[in-house]
Amino acid sequence: MSKPSENELADALRVLERHPDFRLLRRLGSETGLSGDVGAAAQRAVIVDTETTGTDLASDQIIELGMVQFEYNPESGAIGRILDVYDGFEDPGMPIPPAATQIHKITDAMVAGKRLDEGRVNELLREARLVIAHNAAFDRPLLERRMPIFATLPWGCSYAQIPWAAEGIQGSKLEYLAMHCGFFYDGHRSEIDCRALLEVLRQPLPRSGVTAFAALLGNSRQARYKLWATGSAIETKDILKARGYRWDGERRCWHRTVSQDAAQDEADWLKMQVFGGRSREIEVEVFDGLTNFSTRAGRRVSRRL
Repeated sequence: MSKPSENELADALRVLERHPDFRLLRRLGSETGLSGDVGAAAQRAVIVDTETTGTDLASDQIIELGMVQFEYNPESGAIGRILDVYDGFEDPGMPIPPAATQIHKITDAMVAGKRLDEGRVNELLREARLVIAHNAAFDRPLLERRMPIFATLPWGCSYAQIPWAAEGIQGSKLEYLAMHCGFFYDGHRSEIDCRALLEVLRQPLPRSGVTAFAALLGNSRQARYKLWATGSAIETKDILKARGYRWDGERRCWHRTVSQDAAQDEADWLKMQVFGGRSREIEVEVFDGLTNFSTRAGRRVSRRL
């Protein structure tokens, strides 16, 4: 049987695309984000992704950093051109655990003697108004520890600050989101993960119709509030846990972080469900873009319920 021509293949693909029982996935190409007029008010953002020796923020090390700098319209959230790209290896000074290599396929030989190019990293970040990661709570602390410049910039998280479930998308892992958007890619390497995330961010969300990036941009501008259930009785631990509160063993206190819009409702819930409707003073940490998703403390204030 002869190989089908490009026209025959294109015709077959169009038939499949129209058929309700099939869904096509296309391989992500390097042209991602190369078009789109965002106007004279264009600003710059940088997507980052790290590959590491493991998942322990205190002890594991970065072995690869990918960065994609792109332009966007700050009002509409439209994404334009990719302006610059960087990808570099770093020798962690320790053997890469086999379990980590199994995921990202980075070996000791690939990183031996390598160092991240701090000059290139600073160049990409110099005019950035926003740094984006898919799970910034992991990437940000590692990058701040490695290069202090990452602590001076506002961050957004495409995993936590886009309402995927509310939009009818039940998974929020990057590979799942890519398939939902109609493409696939060879993941778990830093630069291609950045490009894949950019392509996901360009797509409109199914219910609101706004692009995923526009939703992220709006939410990244809001503060987040960590409410500490200061002085809560031990008998309330189950209800706090069921609500999504987490236990801080050092401070021996339950806490939950919510958006700025949800902070008042959360305070009301604490007052009625945990403190029996009694007036109570609790501690609240306020995080803005400069502290969101870092391990640094937010601005602490007292709040009377």
